[in-house]
Amino acid sequence: MTAVTISERAARRIGEILKGEGSGAMLRISVEGGGCSGFQYKFDIERAQAEDDMVIARDTAVVLVDPASAPFLAGSEVDFVDDLIGASFRVHNPNATASCGCGTSFSI
Repeated sequence: MTAVTISERAARRIGEILKGEGSGAMLRISVEGGGCSGFQYKFDIERAQAEDDMVIARDTAVVLVDPASAPFLAGSEVDFVDDLIGASFRVHNPNATASCGCGTSFSI
């Protein structure tokens, strides 16, 4: 399975967030049903890593992806964008055939 990558900007921002959460904090990215396009990305701070989690580490950023979400995220890049509509994480997902305008939900 093609790995998920974290951009330099996203790694820096995730690292800042995790530093504020204390020792052992990790960011979990998951995919769930819902949103205007069928699936949506969910970001949570996590302290426990499951045995079957995919672990992506870059600099001080540690990201977890559960096995059910991994196929939906395969080949994706997580980026951090700070633009006119605000600062947010964006997932550039090659599997998505459509997405909503704000980039938080997608369909395949």
